Amino acid sequence: MFSKAILLAAAIAYVEARFGQEQVPIQAISQVTSGGGPGVAATIAGGAISTLLAAANPCAKLQTADSIIDQLGTGADAVAAAIGLVAAEQNFNPFVTDKPTFCNDASLPKTEALRGITPLVDPAVTGADKANALSATSQKTPFDATGLSVAQVLAAQGFTNFDTKGLDGAAGPTGEELAGGAAPVNNGAADSSSAADAGATASSSAAAETTSAAAGDAAQCPTPVTVTVTGTASASASASASATATAAAGDATQNNADSGAATGDASTGGATASTIAGLDFGKCSPAIKFEGGLGGRPATEFTFQAIDPLVSKGQQEALNPAIIVNRVCDQLTNVCEANQAAKDACLAAKAKVDPAQKNAQTAVDFNTALGFADAFDPATTQAAADTAAANANPNVQKSTIAGLDFGNCVPTMKFVGGLGGRPATEFTFQAIDPLVATGQQEALNPAIIVNRICDQLSELLLCLYVASGHSRF
Repeated sequence: MFSKAILLAAAIAYVEARFGQEQVPIQAISQVTSGGGPGVAATIAGGAISTLLAAANPCAKLQTADSIIDQLGTGADAVAAAIGLVAAEQNFNPFVTDKPTFCNDASLPKTEALRGITPLVDPAVTGADKANALSATSQKTPFDATGLSVAQVLAAQGFTNFDTKGLDGAAGPTGEELAGGAAPVNNGAADSSSAADAGATASSSAAAETTSAAAGDAAQCPTPVTVTVTGTASASASASASATATAAAGDATQNNADSGAATGDASTGGATASTIAGLDFGKCSPAIKFEGGLGGRPATEFTFQAIDPLVSKGQQEALNPAIIVNRVCDQLTNVCEANQAAKDACLAAKAKVDPAQKNAQTAVDFNTALGFADAFDPATTQAAADTAAANANPNVQKSTIAGLDFGNCVPTMKFVGGLGGRPATEFTFQAIDPLVATGQQEALNPAIIVNRICDQLSELLLCLYVASGHSRF
């Protein structure tokens, strides 16, 4: 009995010690000062603790890491904290299971700077030395994660002793199964094509020959077929068939040419010339936009994004303009083949971007600095914003204080129980106006909601003055 007690105490001490190790990134999150409103970093840090529990979905940790960037910006301390959370070891009890569980959702994390980073694992896991070495390497030089989940990245690097879960919590393939290779994505299409070919062959040999010729190498001409005919009528039919075949071949050739041209256009992005002499942006346009409804967001929720698909590929829209302009400047080197003058100009324009200025003018100023002043029309965006806001909030109340115009919003908040599915006895703060509250969960910390209201208003500086306690709405 005494020995069992000793073993139990040792087990508890071990698990507690490891959980203390796993919480290392929490303090870094709470100490971020480069961005975010009062109390935001502490709130995120408090919520992040639950993502490190053994029972937590491993994808939740990646979502929280994205939230760090979304809400605290891309300052060095925020990025370092987010990377630390992605790489953090999730709580693990070796007396219960012998394998860690990793996220197998290829869309997470969505932040480009966090992709390709792999997590630490408990030293008791078989192969932990390799996994932890990979994690250390990835935090300095992330692995290629194009189209891959964190679990797939680890499997690709040779560590397979783990289980997986999706964002919905459903169990996925094991690490060994991922390393074994999944069926190619286009297998289904290939099978359908084969079935179609088989059907064509069964229906008629002539159709089969036609299908075979069409599927052949485009660089090769179909083998000529000599048909011996008797009589004028048959000769006419043969001539007609020959003409039809020739026309079809011509159409196919033209279609192939058109397809090639389209592919070429897509591969070179939306490149146009800068109006500033000496700036060559290669295959890309570096312009950005500020629009509502991007990435499936509500039409009333406006975010930044690069206009050129070649630049924006793999990068989701963001409310923080610094995230998008940083992506633009990175892509000039990665894929655009821009000259050094263009890269330098981008960095100079990026340095002038204020993350707090979440409006169309920020996009206009950045584009103009690079010689693309006409790439984005703020008037069109503002008109769309006004229409969307009016539809979403037709009964806007006006402030009783002269001179304060809050546009299409009502900058008030409430303290109510039962918000967001919480128990009726649990009270939290939230903006009253749905247009302001969209995309923001209720919070126990009023500073988070006040900060949200100020972000959503065009009267930003005045709102901050009021929120500081000099007056009240």
